[in-house]
Amino acid sequence: MTSAQPRVAVHELLAEASRIATGLAEDKVASSIAAKDVTLWGPAAESSAAVRLNWVDLAATSGPLLARIAELRAELASLGVHRVLLAGTGGANLAAAAICRAEGVPLTVLDTADAGQVGDALAGDLASTVLVVASRSGTAVVADSVHRIFTEQFEAAGLAPAEHIVVVTDPGSPLHHRAEDAGLPVVEADPQVGDAYSALTAFALVPAGLAGADLDALLDDAAAAEELLGQDKVDNPALLLGAALAAGPTYVVLADTGSNLDGSAMAGFGDWAGQLVAAATGLQPVVVEGPTAPGFRDTETTAVALGGALDADPAGAQLSTTGPLGGLFQLWQYAVAVAARLLGVNPFDELDVAIAEAATRVLLDEGPGSGPAPSFADGAIEVFAGNWLPAGTERTAAAAVRALLAAAPEYGHLSIEAYLDRIEDASAAVLRPELARRSGLPTTFGWGPRYPRPTGPDQQVGRADGVYLHITGSVAADVAVPGRPYTLAALQRAQARGDAEVLVERGRPVLRLHLTDREVGFVQLAAALLG
Repeated sequence: MTSAQPRVAVHELLAEASRIATGLAEDKVASSIAAKDVTLWGPAAESSAAVRLNWVDLAATSGPLLARIAELRAELASLGVHRVLLAGTGGANLAAAAICRAEGVPLTVLDTADAGQVGDALAGDLASTVLVVASRSGTAVVADSVHRIFTEQFEAAGLAPAEHIVVVTDPGSPLHHRAEDAGLPVVEADPQVGDAYSALTAFALVPAGLAGADLDALLDDAAAAEELLGQDKVDNPALLLGAALAAGPTYVVLADTGSNLDGSAMAGFGDWAGQLVAAATGLQPVVVEGPTAPGFRDTETTAVALGGALDADPAGAQLSTTGPLGGLFQLWQYAVAVAARLLGVNPFDELDVAIAEAATRVLLDEGPGSGPAPSFADGAIEVFAGNWLPAGTERTAAAAVRALLAAAPEYGHLSIEAYLDRIEDASAAVLRPELARRSGLPTTFGWGPRYPRPTGPDQQVGRADGVYLHITGSVAADVAVPGRPYTLAALQRAQARGDAEVLVERGRPVLRLHLTDREVGFVQLAAALLG
């Protein structure tokens, strides 16, 4: 077992964080988390905590999975299968991606309904492909759709789905029964771990292990961390990090500052940590490109450097965390549980995910052609705005974006969500730093429906009201979903509309720019906004 441990440096807020950590240690909060004390977050959270605390000892309980994963990998290799795709949801997808990036092994994550991105995955060598379908119940609409599409394509290619699909799900779930009926190999996940905390569960470990990641080392590092994080000591890094997060501003800005203590890459860890912060604390995460990126540090943010040395203050960071990846997963999970206690929120509330999924399904049932007409068109961009858009606004996409930014309240933020192809449309990500620089607002960017946002309507803390810019696009070649009356393009539109409706119901301004021709539309958008 490695002797390296996750570590935290508090460059600012040190006196306050230390004072709070002292009280936490005296109250035995760390050991109570390790003991799975469901009372830590108040009576209202007890019922959810009772079925969501198994993440604290996953280093041990996930150990038996490794033999099963090694067995599956050997079986697949004997069939010439080595290309791993993942159809899953939320935090586990982000954890699996971070593990594989740190290890330098390839994994394709299909948590998207984008027809172009799924189509590109279908165009690969199916004979060498395994699809990991990771879903608690199997009802998550994107994972189910990708599962159906690949099952049909494997069969059309004369390939047995049982040799090319692995299912990870909760014991006894509808997906579990369907997979067994179809003869698919099934790996059972721990049902008492929430999605946001699932980095060391089967949902992340199975795809990462099949891709070739060293899971033994990952869990060894997590086990070493658990021994430290459960101690009631003032210098417990989880107590310090949790205290500093709770004591700081509403916005938590995360920046990758380079390789980790063990030399592994930190790329992707900020995305995982961001969704955890949002889901567990009600704080608003902002993941930026690096410590010199626009928006990393201002008076309304807590700037956190991920990776690198702790004996310096990287580009004005107020906090730094580093250590082996397995230890960092547990450090942040403990810390956000601590922060949630201090902030008075339920760290296991994932209500917004269910609300957005339900809204998507309602819109899918409406069928093709439903939905509002655009407010106006500007070249290759259709502009969809609400009553928040001031009358007399110039009928251009650029003017609508300026009006959206002007609608941000004091201490508000801008959230950009691109329902596009993360690979072919990767240049959309340049909007985040540019609009952050121009607007001066904390600015987030996410690939819809993968976006970090506080999850429950009553969970938001502090002053993090946002304005939302959604970008969608027409598809050149759509993909039908077998057994369903919709295509991927229809599903993606429904996701964007459903997400927007949830936000509008909460009084948030949403502007959707739809690119009728993605290439032409994005060139036009970039010229208008960034030129």
